[in-house]
Amino acid sequence: MRSRPNASELARLLADHITRLAPELLPHGKKDSSEWRVGSLAGEPGQSLAVRLSGARRGVWADFSSGERGDALDLVAGCLFGGDRKQAMAWGSNWLGLSKTTNAALIQRRPIQEKLNNSQELDKEAQQRRAKARRLWMDTSAGIAGTPVEAYLAGRGIDLRALGRAPGALRFHPAVWCAEVRKPLPAMLAAICGPTGKLVAVHRTWLAQSPSGTWAKADLQNAKKVLGGFSGGCIRLWRGVSGKALDLAPAGDVAIVAEGIETALSCAIACPEYRVLAAVSLSNMAAMKLPDTLTEIIVAADNDTGNASARKALDAALSQFAQQGRTVRLAMPEIQGQDWNNVLTYHDKDTGPERS
Repeated sequence: MRSRPNASELARLLADHITRLAPELLPHGKKDSSEWRVGSLAGEPGQSLAVRLSGARRGVWADFSSGERGDALDLVAGCLFGGDRKQAMAWGSNWLGLSKTTNAALIQRRPIQEKLNNSQELDKEAQQRRAKARRLWMDTSAGIAGTPVEAYLAGRGIDLRALGRAPGALRFHPAVWCAEVRKPLPAMLAAICGPTGKLVAVHRTWLAQSPSGTWAKADLQNAKKVLGGFSGGCIRLWRGVSGKALDLAPAGDVAIVAEGIETALSCAIACPEYRVLAAVSLSNMAAMKLPDTLTEIIVAADNDTGNASARKALDAALSQFAQQGRTVRLAMPEIQGQDWNNVLTYHDKDTGPERS
């Protein structure tokens, strides 16, 4: 007879105790209806990471900022062991009382929890992640013309030649470390900037080339991740008719705000007269720090009909923009499950969001 359950069985058993496990792993989170909410696997307060506490999907979690997701065993691995599931299995068996192991390495609480009790340590860790993001950004050369990034976007129907220039917020890096496959992969990088234009984080989209030579997102569980904290920031993809930086936006400026990079670029192709920003995640959209001179916001949303949590985050963003005294318009594709990149790809660009 096996002394321990296998990974899938252990994940199920941990999920059965998720109401106790989640607060123990992420003590700085808060219960929100049927979810435990926290900033990230690092454990800081926030809303980006949600762990399901009840129902058939209990134990399932997702970080809407980084794109990471998994089951209860993955949660243990990510919180305690840097993603190592083998160590997580040993710890989980011990935590559930299925193993008599008393090795301190298995029963210790994760080291970062000690640090989270000290705000200075948490700030230090955030600064280190931001510094790492800046080093990654500076390790690349400006311009994406002729690179796999340009080819990848063209494959998504985004021809940057229609804009006359490529957004300076995008770069190509030939070898960015990917923890999922434990090796560097080519990647599209995007600069996430705060209100003053200072880089605070870097969004990574890992790419892969097919045998036919085309470029697409790498076949990964999480092909998109963010390095660094970015609450309140955004990716400044297009300056619109004014041509001015976001913090110098003229009075009466109009901006399109989308969730992802490809959706936002599709909007820029369709509506080059408007400023275009990518919020990176729906949960961050309401937190974006925008200048008062942006008097009108067009939210180019994905059609996530039926997704209650996505609609809740979208409504929060719409409400926040309205409370700031801005005119707010919602533009959403008619077909469920589609975004504005789908519209650009399958229809004439004259069906852009300003006409929806």
